[in-house]
Amino acid sequence: MTTKDARWKQDFPKIGIRPTIDGRRKGVRESLEDMTMNLAKAVASFLSEHMRYPDGSRVECVIADSCIGGVAEAAACADKFVKSGVGVSITVTPCWCYGTETMDMDPAIPKAVWGFNGTERPGAVYLAAVLSAHAQKGLPAFGIYGRDVQDLNDPSIPEDVQEKLLRFAKAGLAAALMKGQSYLAIGSVSMGIAGSMIDPDFFQEYLGMRNEYVDMSEITRRVEEEIYDPEEFAMAMAWVKENCKEGPDNNPENIQTSREKKDKDWEMVVKMTQIVRDLMVGNKRLEELGFAEEAMGHHAIVSGFQGQRQWTDHFPNGDFQEAILNSSFDWNGIRAPYLVATENDSLNGVSMLFGYLLTNTAQIFADVRTYWSPDAVKRVTGHELSGLGQNGLLHLINSGPAALDGTGEQLRDGKPVMKPFWEITEEDKNNCLKATSWRPAAVEYFRGGGFSSDFLTRGGMPVTMSRLNLVKGLGPVLQIAEGYTVDLPEEVHEKLDNRTDPTWPTTWFAPNLTGEGAFKDVYSVMDNWGANHGAISYGHIGADLITLASILRIPVSMHNVNEDQVFRPRAWGLFGTHDPEGADYRACKNFGPMYK
Repeated sequence: MTTKDARWKQDFPKIGIRPTIDGRRKGVRESLEDMTMNLAKAVASFLSEHMRYPDGSRVECVIADSCIGGVAEAAACADKFVKSGVGVSITVTPCWCYGTETMDMDPAIPKAVWGFNGTERPGAVYLAAVLSAHAQKGLPAFGIYGRDVQDLNDPSIPEDVQEKLLRFAKAGLAAALMKGQSYLAIGSVSMGIAGSMIDPDFFQEYLGMRNEYVDMSEITRRVEEEIYDPEEFAMAMAWVKENCKEGPDNNPENIQTSREKKDKDWEMVVKMTQIVRDLMVGNKRLEELGFAEEAMGHHAIVSGFQGQRQWTDHFPNGDFQEAILNSSFDWNGIRAPYLVATENDSLNGVSMLFGYLLTNTAQIFADVRTYWSPDAVKRVTGHELSGLGQNGLLHLINSGPAALDGTGEQLRDGKPVMKPFWEITEEDKNNCLKATSWRPAAVEYFRGGGFSSDFLTRGGMPVTMSRLNLVKGLGPVLQIAEGYTVDLPEEVHEKLDNRTDPTWPTTWFAPNLTGEGAFKDVYSVMDNWGANHGAISYGHIGADLITLASILRIPVSMHNVNEDQVFRPRAWGLFGTHDPEGADYRACKNFGPMYK
């Protein structure tokens, strides 16, 4: 039987902790050894306690074997980090050290420096000196400096330092987790959508990823030659019949498909789900069945399925496979989501990947379909918007899937949330399934049939919408909008939803407004959004996305994150402090992608 162990084939990258020290012997270094190493141990313990890998295990930290007082010890630390699989580096010190002799020189590893704010020894002086060296050598590093002075013998990590350590470590680990992985394109360009025109240079140079490609006919081949686990298929069909309720057929009677055709569609979409997953990560069971090559998979951390139209004009659509794979559960139980981008929109797939790696939660893929002003809602429904949605709404709805986690039926303290899979209960899973119906596909769009997931996201969840765009001559640009999901009265939702297609999943989204620029009002958010798709993550993670973008040298063109939450490498300030957005663009252009 198919097992879950195919998912993570390599060890996860570790966080390396570098305790640096004043190298002068005969009293100076000796007096600082314990304090410096204890700082490193405290940081390692804190990060391991508060961070998890995508499989739910605790993040591992590696500490240098000795304090680093000069280049020989720096080289020994670098050697240990390579052998240990370190992907992120944090230097800690309470004192002065020799900057260029002790600094981390690896250009492909995100790095930060915590210079202890104590007056007994000049840790802050070293921090300033070594960050200057990082800027001069073109190796941007994040500076962490506590606001309040601590006593030299104080082993605690202040709250403001904790926040910056976590923000950097999350973003740095996300960058490290992408490195060496693949984006698998199943098919090619969908309906002229530019995001499905894969740009391999972007993936290679900015993310450290490779691109893999298969034609959609590979799915047909595997179905016809039965290159899937038949035992799992039987189990999956039983699970689908029990848990996936079929909704009403919204097609005109004269073009509705027969019951026999619908039953065959169910079998096909379940097989498609198995096959797409196996294409991404492989499946040892296939080797047992005599398909050793197919068992390997494409080492894909994210994929995209073209679907429309060459597939969907003839075969059942990919909505079921995408919805189930993007969710945190299926017939094999509760597990980490697989990321699959609708219409092979690789740029939205990467946006989903960013959100997933920062939160370990499923992502909602949606069209940024419509802006509904308060006046328009009142004209159409007679309802006056209030509360979170009083300034207007964005209708996020997709002619395809969204993760079932997006129903908001997972609860924490009675409130709707989206959880990492290891926190999801059987009740959470069952509630998500009960809140979702599978509507026969609109055959005017999907001539081959299939089923679309239909649900309404519960209101009140803090969420962040993001989108990566490519601009000729500029490169990648990230957009971010924090806000909340919104509840509408049932009759109001139905009137608005029926104007599009009621068979698709809907999320009503109200972005937080600042009164300026792209966030002057809700209309301006819609008017400035760079593409037809967006990726929606649970939680307000805009600050984490900004930090990750700076590590990857991707400028952020719009965001509504409070200024005091923005955390970028210290060198960004050398490109101007009056206009942080412009400085971000200049710094990203100057330093260029990490893997070029």
